[in-house]
Amino acid sequence: MMCLPHIQTELQHLELPYFQTFSAADKNTGPAHAAERQEQTAHSSVGLDELVIVIQSQRNSYHARRGAQRKVEILQQAASLGQGVPVVVLLHELSEYEGVWSVLPALPLLAASHSQEASWFFFTEEETAVTLPALLQVLNRYQVKEEWFLGKRLHDNEASIIHHYAFSEDPISFGYPDPAAGWALSAPLLQRLADRLQRENLKSDFTIDLKHEIALYIWEEGNGPKLTAVPEFCTEQRDNCASTFTTYLPNCGDPVPKKDVFVAVKTCQKFHSERVPVVKATWEKDAGFLQYYSDVTDASIPAISLGVPNTERGHCGKTFAILRRFLSQAAPKADWLLVVDDDTLISLPRLRRLLRCYDPTEAVILGERYGYGLVQRGYSYTTGGAGMVLSRTAVSRLLSSGCSCYSDDAPDDMVLGRCFTSLRVPITHSPLFHQARPDDYPETLISLQQAISFHKHWNIDPVAVYRNWLQDAQPRDEL
Repeated sequence: MMCLPHIQTELQHLELPYFQTFSAADKNTGPAHAAERQEQTAHSSVGLDELVIVIQSQRNSYHARRGAQRKVEILQQAASLGQGVPVVVLLHELSEYEGVWSVLPALPLLAASHSQEASWFFFTEEETAVTLPALLQVLNRYQVKEEWFLGKRLHDNEASIIHHYAFSEDPISFGYPDPAAGWALSAPLLQRLADRLQRENLKSDFTIDLKHEIALYIWEEGNGPKLTAVPEFCTEQRDNCASTFTTYLPNCGDPVPKKDVFVAVKTCQKFHSERVPVVKATWEKDAGFLQYYSDVTDASIPAISLGVPNTERGHCGKTFAILRRFLSQAAPKADWLLVVDDDTLISLPRLRRLLRCYDPTEAVILGERYGYGLVQRGYSYTTGGAGMVLSRTAVSRLLSSGCSCYSDDAPDDMVLGRCFTSLRVPITHSPLFHQARPDDYPETLISLQQAISFHKHWNIDPVAVYRNWLQDAQPRDEL
């Protein structure tokens, strides 16, 4: 919860370390039209044994299991075709370093292991299904010795805070891939990127929106290729799809009961009359246990003071006080803790469906994952505005470790990330959590999601956003 509403504070909370301005002069989208692609002919045909499929798996036990299942499905499909076998890599197994999820640190490792025999590298999500013959048909349209960056093209409709307001003059001009549909790099491009990573530092230490930042890095201010749109890379099933996607909200069984989720809302006196009423008008009713934590006691809400003064930057002191209270007799015993800002909008029924996939006896911290200094072996964290979900086991491990805030106004989400990294507890990502507003994301992307959260009230009607994006028309039976 940030108590400075102006735009500079919003940028700081997103940990945007610099302001970028881009020219929209280069609007060439490359050979992105179907007719142009049909005219391209490769001089040689690529086989399955020249393909490396990278499943962007995660270390959490549920995600590692799903990634392994997807790998088996791909290899079984290849065996039934009898046309060679691709290399299938689970990203979380590529290195002991957890930061390989951000892909750029993984490129030198992939190049060193597979660049000699591979012609293409295809990156997929755990829930992306691949049709190998159709994928080869797509890849064989492109000259294998040239640099290609292929994917389902997304673009911003307006300049977005999560993309550093890049291409503000013409946001549509820059495309980036939808990871759910899969995206591909030709071997020459991957090798050049790997070499470049070895000799150059990134312009930003922060990883905020992976797909956009990868596209920017590849484009290299016009010196590299832009994304080439491939219609056969699909999220919804259509004819001739090389890839299709199921869902980011899998059905793992009945939602966890309301009593298993304790909700902690961070607020401050300044926003008791402005933001708290929005929570009460929207999602508070879906909580089993919910408590407001403020810098002052307010019986009308009711809100509890934790004895930590409000700060205008980070809220590490307040968040760690909430963690300690969660394990104390003062809070009902629950498997899961959700920590949200008072301007976070969230679907608790969808969250409880998602939590069924995870083991609460495992140390789990779940949300929208960001990274700091990942190419230099930094750490990951769940961004606070989108909501941070912690298992009781994770909270217990954290507090017993002695890891703590270096100041009350330190960024709580980043401190938690640093602590969990030191404890070797992976940060688990779900793209259903959102640090920003719906308008800051491509509608074609979020319209196919069942979003769990959005953040910020400025320049929107938060109640309308909740009803349009987060409130289910026919909610499941509540437990």
